[in-house]
Amino acid sequence: MQRIIIDTDPGQDDAVAILLALASPEIEVLGVTCVAGNVPLARTARNARVVLELAGADIPVFAGCDRPITRDLLTAEHVHGPSGLDGADLPEPTLPLQPQHAVDFLIHTLRREPPGTVTLCPLGPLTNIATALRRAPDIAPRIRQIVLMGGAYFEVGNITPAAEFNIHVDPEAAEIVLKSGVDVVMVPLDVTHRVLTTRARIAAIRAIGTRVAGVVADWLAFFERFDETKYGSDGAPLHDPCVIAWLLRPDLFAGRRINVEIETQSPLTRGMTVADWWRVTDRAPNATFLGQVDAEGFYSLLTERLARLRP
Repeated sequence: MQRIIIDTDPGQDDAVAILLALASPEIEVLGVTCVAGNVPLARTARNARVVLELAGADIPVFAGCDRPITRDLLTAEHVHGPSGLDGADLPEPTLPLQPQHAVDFLIHTLRREPPGTVTLCPLGPLTNIATALRRAPDIAPRIRQIVLMGGAYFEVGNITPAAEFNIHVDPEAAEIVLKSGVDVVMVPLDVTHRVLTTRARIAAIRAIGTRVAGVVADWLAFFERFDETKYGSDGAPLHDPCVIAWLLRPDLFAGRRINVEIETQSPLTRGMTVADWWRVTDRAPNATFLGQVDAEGFYSLLTERLARLRP
């Protein structure tokens, strides 16, 4: 059993990642912590509870940081819609938001649980995780692993020519995480741009016939319109579920243990993940940087697991 905390800024793809985790008996979700990113914090905290209620899951949700460590917040309503979860009409959540701050929950949980038993799964900007590490350095050796969606090498950037959105929003937070000494796995655009939400794949999910599957199909149909226009692709990259898929089926992915540095100074390349893929420097490796994925295997896993959610 893998015990995880999902740190998220839902986002349609975040929502699908949460559902994939909830549908997988190999995973226990200890809590969901929310951060400002795709949309402001109030909406990400709302959206996380909407997703949990859709799945019939009673898991605590904590609101965290409402802005990056040192910068103004940049959001992505142009991708996800004003609510962050456009595409499906769902009721307002009744699941309560926990009074504890997400950073406090992270610190308390990691100090309480046995060392090496909790994996953190950040799906958005790394502000909550970095703030916890900075406030309580003693938690770093207690974290089993940080598996995050963020960064790029061959695909370069999706919010600027040089940077991926999650890292660009809070590059200082990403720098803290990558220098923490924790075992980090990065799921970059190089992987997520290989798992496109084609019409056939969305149709297969809709054909499951459940309410959850229908909502997911509606989300993906909305989500893909932006990337189809931007990239001219047949569908959109399904970013965040790759994090959970890696936990479940690491054999579907391939990558390298390399050094990754974060550009925090240059206005031109802010948030760039300088990935030493070819190992041309003597900088010590600090992350497993994924580069390939079996897209058909990924969608087979996702479709099979979504079919299990019948609240």
